[in-house]
Order: sequence, then structure tokens, then C-alpha cells
Amino acid sequence: MPPLSPSPASLPSPSTRASVVAALRSAGCVFAEDEAELILAAARTPEELAALVDRRACGLPLELVVGWAEFRGLRIAVEPGVFVPRRRTEFLVEQALSQAPGASVVVDLCCGSGAVGAALATALGRVELHAADIDPAAVRCARRNVGAVGGRVHEGDLFAALPDELRGRIDILAANVPYVPTGEVGLLPAEARDHEPLVALDGGADGLDVLRRVAAEASGWLAPGGCLLVETSERQAAGAVDAFTTGGLRVRLAASEELYAHVVIGVRS
Repeated sequence: MPPLSPSPASLPSPSTRASVVAALRSAGCVFAEDEAELILAAARTPEELAALVDRRACGLPLELVVGWAEFRGLRIAVEPGVFVPRRRTEFLVEQALSQAPGASVVVDLCCGSGAVGAALATALGRVELHAADIDPAAVRCARRNVGAVGGRVHEGDLFAALPDELRGRIDILAANVPYVPTGEVGLLPAEARDHEPLVALDGGADGLDVLRRVAAEASGWLAPGGCLLVETSERQAAGAVDAFTTGGLRVRLAASEELYAHVVIGVRS
């Protein structure tokens, strides 16, 4: 997985840059200047530039316009219909690396684009990496990102997607499960609500349905001392801790005020 690097494309004229910024600003893009630079770098022809600007002005998320998202210094390929990795999820990766710096078997469950798995493998070096998702579009996209760091991607419902040989061997099980309560999905920003799959957002009545399923089975898949990490919200943290405890895991919470991120960490004894 290559790190971010400047585009070698020739710089556009000041007038072109100004027109792109103006178009984005008029469409309501708060960070028009920054977005313009990324769109200009992605466009190979004036015609493609016009199409990209039009897509962004019509509300398509910037990451889907340019075809990638930055995640922990990596360019993660993203495609229409796939959950776009959030910067706050970098905190989950940091917690995993802190908890299990010598991990050799890593699983990215509910992987979406595979950003978490790719970031963990990049940081850890030579690991056995597996990723899984129930959504075929996510699996196709994740194969681009996870395959680039030597990992394998599986399609299916949570643990049912994983090879049975992983039972009792996983050092890091990162599960970026959907955790938006069903009744609140409609309140999400349009970029998520209109362009990301419902299966990656809707976590059931209280947002914890998928988390509970993962926590209930995790101990049978983790190696001794292996850890499960799940992102959740502050108000859901107590319920998540209960689910981890019921699943037989030793639990702690970690939070980042800067990223407004909350991660529940469970360790198999």
C-alpha cells in the first residue's frame, strides 16, 4: 500500500484553479480550496475535470469523486456504494497497535474498503491478514486495498465468512461494526445517508445489534491474550462494555477527544 505522495501531474493554471474553487464554493463545499487541489490532481483532461467538479457539486462525497480516501497516511481506494473510512477510526488502529504490538494474525471484520486491515498490516509488517464483509461491493473494493498488503478478503456474515483455521489464533480482531440506531439513520449527513450502504450504517434499534453478535463469538476466535476492538459512540459505551463482558472478555474503554472517537477493547484471558 503506497503512502500518500504529491501528484506528478503538471500544475493547472491559476485561472483553472480559481474556477474550480468558485464552483465548489458555490455548491456549499466548506473546504473548497483543499478539495479543488485534490480534484485538480485527479483529473487527467479538462473534460474529466469538468465531470469531477460537477459530481462533487451535485453532492457526491469527495472521496468517491477522486476515488480514494486518506487513512493513516495511506491512499485507500473507495468505490460507489462502499463505506468511506473515517479519520476517527484511525484511533481504533492506534489502540490495536498499542494493545498488541507483536500481533501476527489480524482480522478486519465488517471491513468495508479494508482500510483498517491495510493500515494495521502496514504498521505491523509481516502479518497474516484476513478481512471480511457481507456486502459484495465492499469485498470487491477491499480486495484492492487488502490485497496490496498481502491479505485475503472473504465474503459473508461476520465470523461465518472466515476460514475455520483462524479459530483461536487471532491476535487483533478489529470490527468496525455499524452502530447508528435505525431511527437515526435518516439524521445522518446526506453524504453518508445517500451514498453509503445501509448495511454499513444501521446497527439496529439501539445501534448495538451487530456489536453484540461479534462480542458473543469473539472469544472462540481470539488467541490467548488476543484483543477485539470495536468503535462505538459515547452514549453506547456502557451497553458495549456489557456485551463484551457477557462474551467473557476483559474490557477497557479508550477515547480521543480530538477525534471524538470511542473504542471498546476486549481481551481474551
